[in-house]
Amino acid sequence: MHIHDILAQRKPSLSFEFFPPRSEAACEDLYQTIRELEPLSPSFVSITYGAGGGTRELTHDLVLRIKHTTSIPPVPHLTCVGHTQEEIRSILERYAAAGVGNILALRGDPPRDQPNYDWSQGDFTHAKDLVAFIAEFNQTDCHPQPQGFGIGVAGFPEGHPATPNRMNEMDFLKAKIDAGADYICTQLFFDNHDFLDFRDRCRLAGIQVPIIAGIMPITSEQGMRRMAELAAGARYPAKLLRTLSRANGDPASVERVGIHYAAEQCAGLLDEGVDGLHFYTLNKSHATREIYASLGLDTLAKTPTNG
Repeated sequence: MHIHDILAQRKPSLSFEFFPPRSEAACEDLYQTIRELEPLSPSFVSITYGAGGGTRELTHDLVLRIKHTTSIPPVPHLTCVGHTQEEIRSILERYAAAGVGNILALRGDPPRDQPNYDWSQGDFTHAKDLVAFIAEFNQTDCHPQPQGFGIGVAGFPEGHPATPNRMNEMDFLKAKIDAGADYICTQLFFDNHDFLDFRDRCRLAGIQVPIIAGIMPITSEQGMRRMAELAAGARYPAKLLRTLSRANGDPASVERVGIHYAAEQCAGLLDEGVDGLHFYTLNKSHATREIYASLGLDTLAKTPTNG
């Protein structure tokens, strides 16, 4: 199913993100997590894609497992790093043959062992190049769906770390949309004002595609520090830090605070008419299910609406 049809079924859309497991045991744990979340009827799930070849194969395997054994549409990530046009075409052909209808196109991070990775040596320097390639692929007869792949791209409410000039940043995002992207899924953020301002600036720049908000509930202090590294320096508002400080490092209290804060974020975004909520699950279901229950989203998820 094309992302246009998925997002038309329900507003806001409700979706999750998983990363490929690295072991057989982790694979089974993840499958159990997916089963726990499937009753919430997510609009789709996205599957991350690493810079290493092994992780890439795991992504493909997990996408197909979700496609064939669950009712959830999978949206695999695809990155520019280390790929030729022929390799990307081969991946697209495999997904098209399997009936996968959507791709999240990203520039991606360079391999950890290549800090000076030379982007100019690849066939895809920027995400817009990958978007344009997928859009061109859609014009061939390789995809069984008439619309071809739906294409998503990333947005950065707090600013892209590689683009300190925020005006240039919006130009680059607009270029991805103009190249053929159908929707934006944002990086995680903890202050709704950042997202709402980002959404307003997108509209002022002529970007009219749906913008889905990325939410990651804090469940531990260790995870919080890791988030700051992975999310390119996620900004933690003073309100959140002040509340967490009252937990005094108690793991259960930190988790309750994190889930409550994320639920408040979601409530505020729903009030502002957000196009969708995308939960970064870290391959766990507990926090997401708690947020759903506290906001009544579990009932909303079971009652799709048109329009």
